[in-house]
Amino acid sequence: MHRSSSLVPAVIAALLAAGPARGEDVVPPCHAPAAAATETPAPAVAGARVEVPDVELVDQDGKAVRVRSLLLSGKPVVVSFIFTTCTTICPMLSTIVSRVQTNLGDRAGREVSLVSISVDPGRDTPARLKAYGARHQAGPGWTWLTGGRGAVEQVLRGMGAYTSSFVDHPPMVLVGDGAGSWTRLNGFPSQAAIVAQVDTYAAGSRSQPVATTGKGD
Repeated sequence: MHRSSSLVPAVIAALLAAGPARGEDVVPPCHAPAAAATETPAPAVAGARVEVPDVELVDQDGKAVRVRSLLLSGKPVVVSFIFTTCTTICPMLSTIVSRVQTNLGDRAGREVSLVSISVDPGRDTPARLKAYGARHQAGPGWTWLTGGRGAVEQVLRGMGAYTSSFVDHPPMVLVGDGAGSWTRLNGFPSQAAIVAQVDTYAAGSRSQPVATTGKGD
């Protein structure tokens, strides 16, 4: 009995030292380190089934963005999925997209859209996304999106990036032609592979965007 009661002060001290648990302020565990250790590109899935919902999200500057208008604008688009507290997979994916941006040069934003969508909207405010983007040398042609949980989940489900636990979201990059055709590059594709797909779409792109998708896998 004496031994049990003596543990109480120690437990309280440990809890105080750990600080308050305030829900979305608590940094979650990240992807398993082993998952980030393998940067082997997986085969691309051409004609990937992607449905872009007509919902509103918010960019890194706090500006409202219609997702369908952004992703189906008639020009090629590169889409990645990240969360800012991630220390393994997400920085690797963002580095790859940063290399794509460098490769594209002044085409980024003008001819090709770069879009990164947070899978953790509860923590990833526009300000956090802007700071995270700055760490990856994001230029004006690279849009970072967050928003309400419901709207973000609709986007993630439609684009095949939803998981019940956001820390387990699959590493991948989607490349679209801006008119409804998509290629899914699973894992950690090289920037050369992404740019090659962008160029393929740019060469045969249609001038008018479409409202829906559904190409089939």
